Amino acid sequence: MDRRALLGLKTRPLRVSGGGGGAAAAQSTYLAMPTITANVVRTGGRRGMMTVETGIDTPDAALRVRVAQSMPRLRAAFAVAVQQSANVIRPGAPPDVERLVAQLQAATNTVMGRPGARLLIGTVMLS
Repeated sequence: MDRRALLGLKTRPLRVSGGGGGAAAAQSTYLAMPTITANVVRTGGRRGMMTVETGIDTPDAALRVRVAQSMPRLRAAFAVAVQQSANVIRPGAPPDVERLVAQLQAATNTVMGRPGARLLIGTVMLS
C-alpha cells in the first residue's frame, strides 16, 4: 500500500514534451504487480526460491479500474499459480515459462470474469 498517496504527498510523474505522448499513453494502461515468490526444491534436496515479476496491461479504462480494485484477489490467484508451477519443476531444470504465463493469464481472466486484461511477465528467476 502506498501511504504517500493517502497523505497527498505522492509526487507526480514528469511530463515529457514533444513526441506525441506515445509513451505516456502506453504507460497509463499498465499496472505493475508486486513480486510473487514460491518455494522450489533445488539439486541435492535444498530449498530455493522462484521469483516472478508481472504486470497487467488493460487498454479498457473501465476494466483497468476493476483490475486495480481486484489487486488482492489477483495477487492471491498469482501466488497459487506460481506455487503450482514451482511444484512441478524438477531439481536442476529451468521453469516452463510458457506454461506459467498461460496459468497466470487464465487466473487473470478468472478473477476479472472476462478476457481483456493482458498479463505481462517481467522476470522469472530461480535462486
